[in-house]
Amino acid sequence: MTSTTMTSTTMNSTTTALRAGLTRGLIELRQSFSGSDLLAQLFWPVVTLVAVFFLRNMRFRHSGFRLGTLILPSVLGMFVAFGMLLVIQYLTAEREDGTLLRAKATPHGIRAYFIGKLVTTSGTILAYLAILLIPGLFIVDGIELGTIGSWLTLAWVLVLGLMATQSIGAVLGSLISSPRGAGVASLPVMALISISGIFYPISAMPDWLRWIAEIFPVYWLGLGMRSALLPDDMAGVELGHSWRHLETLGVLGAWAVIGLALAPIVLRRMARRESGSRLAAYREKALQRVG
Repeated sequence: MTSTTMTSTTMNSTTTALRAGLTRGLIELRQSFSGSDLLAQLFWPVVTLVAVFFLRNMRFRHSGFRLGTLILPSVLGMFVAFGMLLVIQYLTAEREDGTLLRAKATPHGIRAYFIGKLVTTSGTILAYLAILLIPGLFIVDGIELGTIGSWLTLAWVLVLGLMATQSIGAVLGSLISSPRGAGVASLPVMALISISGIFYPISAMPDWLRWIAEIFPVYWLGLGMRSALLPDDMAGVELGHSWRHLETLGVLGAWAVIGLALAPIVLRRMARRESGSRLAAYREKALQRVG
């Protein structure tokens, strides 16, 4: 087989996987926002908006800045980070119900499956952000989204954040064997959110907590969103009194590269282990939990 033929075959397989994944993801996205599932999708964004409403007029120390104005962009970053948990939940649940095994049995199925999950999760996250941001503009004062620079910053932070969190979620999801394990995995993520300056500026926290938070993408997602949506003078409450764009780009970019490099490898290894006997074992364990 010539190199030209091999290249053409690779491109065709990639195109096929992309098309199948996009179709699958859009179908799942539409289903997740219809019927009774719609109420479940609205729950956390609405609860978060209520919290922002009650905090909107509180002041942060002696800065004069309103806490609600600082929090709204931060929770947008938090919901982007939730994409990691969504991917973990999808992978663990669909490994147990046989969806992953069926994907394995089709040509380019695992690749299309992974693309579909990225489409579904990204679409869900974007819907959450719209639910939060549009009403939030009327709830709190001081949000600025009227310049090209704001939109560009919002775009690159969002793209890097989606890639970083979801690819890492795919890696972790392939290592967790049950939906119960996925629930346990959410606990350290929630703990990380609590120390990442989402609901209270990180500059008010002890140094050792700041160092931990700065290792992971949640803090940088919140900071990036604040830099896109808030006026420059509000950077005064941040570490170093700066939006730290280069550091944000570096950390989110590093997590995205690591995740995208590891996710396909780990997913392929996980798919190779899937079989009819393993599916039967999953179902037996699920019945035992229900019993």
